Amino acid sequence: MFDVVLHRPEIPPNTGNILRLCANTGCRLHLVKPLGFLLTDRALERAGLDYAEIAAVTLHDGWDAARGHFAGRQTYAFTTRAAASYADTRYAASDVFLFGSESRGVPAAILRELGDARCLRLPMMPGSRSVNLANAVAVVVYEAWRQLGFAGAGRT
Repeated sequence: MFDVVLHRPEIPPNTGNILRLCANTGCRLHLVKPLGFLLTDRALERAGLDYAEIAAVTLHDGWDAARGHFAGRQTYAFTTRAAASYADTRYAASDVFLFGSESRGVPAAILRELGDARCLRLPMMPGSRSVNLANAVAVVVYEAWRQLGFAGAGRT
């Protein structure tokens, strides 16, 4: 299943909600340091509930380490600066989804490194600045998973 990468996340409840999303969809969560909070933060624990026990979470010391971990895999960055829509892309189970920090997004250098074809946006109304990070991750993960026929999903 997909790998979700948060580049320098800043808000613990967002990361907790994304951790819960990853646990429920079979995605692996990767956090790129430095983080804007401690992993023991109560808000992170509260948002993630008990899902931290079943979620696959990996910490990377920086973008270079994360990039190396995903070498050879298709990585998509999600940014308000992209021209292409996330909905017009065909995803594969091995894809990596990169999201930036809440206040800064994905750094411009990483966007240039990935190239325009791998930078995608979520449509918004004119004048809107951004979508909440946890909501953006959910939109992308569920669209990509839908394209794969919700492979592995069970009824509980």
